[in-house]
Amino acid sequence: MPKIGIIGGSGLYELEGLKVKKKVKIKTPFGKPSSEIVIGEFENKEIAFLARHGKAHTIPPTSINYRANIFALKVLGVERIISVSACGSFKEELKPKDFVIPLQFFDRTNQCRKMSFFVEEGIVAHVGFSEPICKDLAQIIYKACQQVQVNVHFGGVYVNMEGPQFSTLAESLFYKSQGFDIIGMTNLAESKLAREAEICYASLCAVTDYDCWHPSHETVTAQMVIENLMTNVENAKKILKILIPLIPEERNCKCKSALKDAIVTPLKEVPNKLKKKLKPIIGKYL
Repeated sequence: MPKIGIIGGSGLYELEGLKVKKKVKIKTPFGKPSSEIVIGEFENKEIAFLARHGKAHTIPPTSINYRANIFALKVLGVERIISVSACGSFKEELKPKDFVIPLQFFDRTNQCRKMSFFVEEGIVAHVGFSEPICKDLAQIIYKACQQVQVNVHFGGVYVNMEGPQFSTLAESLFYKSQGFDIIGMTNLAESKLAREAEICYASLCAVTDYDCWHPSHETVTAQMVIENLMTNVENAKKILKILIPLIPEERNCKCKSALKDAIVTPLKEVPNKLKKKLKPIIGKYL
């Protein structure tokens, strides 16, 4: 079973060099994942690859079934998720074509998307989320970026906006004034669900633009994003090639036991139907 999962964002719909073993379609209690999950060998390790927006980029960030995606990876045995995604920058030094490994999130989605496995009556769980990114995994990603010699920045705050529209100028200037670093539309939901599923999660964010606050970027266009994205995607593939062999077999972080003290409801009170539904998530505590 693959212990490493890669979620590919805009531009990264498949992984070159992956020796495909099988393609899996998984039905989850939360619906269908964004795409079939490709299981294969990459740099002598078995991985699971999922295209976040679908193989042909047909799913907008507002409509991604985040719960199905993370649930499916959990069922497959994934313990670590590396998320590759595009982002805008609020700081001059975070230039287009640079990479950022954020450690914090700020939510601007207004809860329009499902971000928890524990939202229906019958079981209540509150996982700790003060540090939403697995620092152990983030540091490994950073080390790989340094070896590839790309411009990479460690740390910072990722604003998760709703989309699919880009920011207004007023919003962009506000986020910049708060000292936030980058903005995107997908990573927060994945991170929350991965924590509930006791999966390590870290982001490799590729800067494609300066949002719209920068004098030279008065508006963000899809064409601008895509042009910079293509360069970033090629570098991201080089990073993953170095990164995967650096990941150790065993985990020593808190992510692997995030649910240990988080389930508030006495398990004997949880309906059997719900226990069955959430077994891949809560099974070891039943």
